[in-house]
Amino acid sequence: MEHPDPPDPRLAHSERLTVPWLWWPVALGLAALLAAQVGLGAPGAVTWLPYLVLLPGTAAGLWWAGRIKVRVVGDELHVDDARLPVGVIADVIPLDAEGRRHLLGPGSDPLAFVIQRPWVRGCVQILLDDPADPTPYWLVSTRHPERLTAALLRAGARQAPAAERGGALADR
Repeated sequence: MEHPDPPDPRLAHSERLTVPWLWWPVALGLAALLAAQVGLGAPGAVTWLPYLVLLPGTAAGLWWAGRIKVRVVGDELHVDDARLPVGVIADVIPLDAEGRRHLLGPGSDPLAFVIQRPWVRGCVQILLDDPADPTPYWLVSTRHPERLTAALLRAGARQAPAAERGGALADR
């Protein structure tokens, strides 16, 4: 029997933004109902074709919608396939529903990087300080805004002394 790899010791935060579990039976039930309606007019074995298409398609769509992972590994924030070094983070702000609504609506910036899932209530705004990148902030959905904020701030605090030591050595 094969054992899974041990967890990465540098992993400070990890979550997957899956769809709510209740969506699965509801969506699959609606897909089955639609397949039954479509299949009513088909004779013989073709009757099962809508089920063979709609049920796996619905399951694949739900899985795809909940595929995003948010992780803090070492000195990087990973959101899906995007990576952000914590060294360019100026501040991290956990947002309530009103703050998120404002940043997704009238207070939005067209250059912002946004990973937003409407079924996830929590959100963090990650303000950036990178002169080479015009992106002012990242807006990331999370079920645990305080935990993600703490993990990013801890990772930034660990990196700051190392950067100071490197700068002191470079000045010699």
